[in-house]
Amino acid sequence: MNRRESREHLFRMLFRKEFHDSTELNEQIKLYFDLLEEPSEKDLSYLKVKFDMIIERLGDIDAMIEQVTEGWKINRIGKVDLTILRLAVYEMKYDDDVPTKVAINEAVEIAKIFGEDNSPGFINGVLAKIV
Repeated sequence: MNRRESREHLFRMLFRKEFHDSTELNEQIKLYFDLLEEPSEKDLSYLKVKFDMIIERLGDIDAMIEQVTEGWKINRIGKVDLTILRLAVYEMKYDDDVPTKVAINEAVEIAKIFGEDNSPGFINGVLAKIV
C-alpha cells in the first residue's frame, strides 16, 4: 500500500468518526478492515497506529482548525472537508515523515476526489493559514 492509498484509507476511517461515538469506533474500524482486499498485517498495523494517533490529538487539531477558520465553528465545516483537514493538520504538525507541502498537496488531491467543487480551495486556504 503506497502513501496515497494509506491517506485515503485513513480519510475513510476518520470519516466514520463523524457518524459513530467513541464506543462504536473501534468496531467500525474492524468492519472497515474486513472490507479491504487482502491487506497485509503491516498495512493494517500502520493504519491502526496512525488512526489512533490522530484520534488522540483530535482536540488540538480541531483547535488549530477553528483558530484559522474565522467565523466557522468546527460543527459548521462539512464533514468531508473537516476530515481532510484533520488528516492534513496531523501530518503537518505531528508526522515528521511528511513534509508540509506534501501534506497540503495530498489534502487538496483528496478533496478533489471526495469533496465538493469548492473543497480543494477551501482546504488549501485553511492549511495555508495554519502553516
